Amino acid sequence: MRRFDGKTVLVTGGGSGIGEASAERFAAEGASVVIADWNEAEGLRVAERLNAAFPGESGLPRAVCVRADVSRSADVADVFAQSLAVFGQVDVLFNNAAVILPKRLEDIEETEFDRVVAVNLKGVFLMMKHALPLLKATRGTIVTMASLNGLVGQKQNPAYAATKGAIIAMSKSVALDAAADGVRVNCVCPAGVMTPLLRDWTGRQEDPAATLQELNDMHALGRPATPEEVAEAVLFLASGQSGFVTGAALPVDGGAMLGY
Repeated sequence: MRRFDGKTVLVTGGGSGIGEASAERFAAEGASVVIADWNEAEGLRVAERLNAAFPGESGLPRAVCVRADVSRSADVADVFAQSLAVFGQVDVLFNNAAVILPKRLEDIEETEFDRVVAVNLKGVFLMMKHALPLLKATRGTIVTMASLNGLVGQKQNPAYAATKGAIIAMSKSVALDAAADGVRVNCVCPAGVMTPLLRDWTGRQEDPAATLQELNDMHALGRPATPEEVAEAVLFLASGQSGFVTGAALPVDGGAMLGY
């Protein structure tokens, strides 16, 4: 039996990168997948690919896409309404949607700060708020994409790091409150991950080769993670294999936090 047979998994930011890789792994393990993404075209692309690769059962699709901005309460409510309308339940919430803002604090505009907080922190709050009543019914799980930045900080990335640190603290608190109902809540904390966005950013730097070498040197293992490697950690925390793990912030960092 596959780990997620009969389960419905909701993935925010599932239209690219770690979200897409995780959605694919969940589908391969038998899950029905709801992809929530502000970029509807990319979300639909992923859903169509998963439906072709992993045909659904009992006349249901394997995956559906719902366009949503997770910082908007009405959009979040619609995601859950559509999830229930198609699949009837939610067993796993993977909070993955996020935006970045690599600037020094004194260079950040108030509107930019507000947007990062709205998507990265408020979005997780809204998703958890709407998910918890459903997850209590299924004794489900929440996995949230935090970051090594939320544990140790990062130069020229204070707003993003602040939201990721807040996500970790909020998840630990929710883990305490939800434990009596059998709901586990955990975070994944990657360092560098070679997503299409990071690859594109690297290529646009003054010296792409030197930038890539710096990324490699950040990690004791000598390279950033692949999206698929981070996805495996997400599936572990979402599955029964981690049945006695809650309130954890799991570094998936290739040793980036080690040393001096």
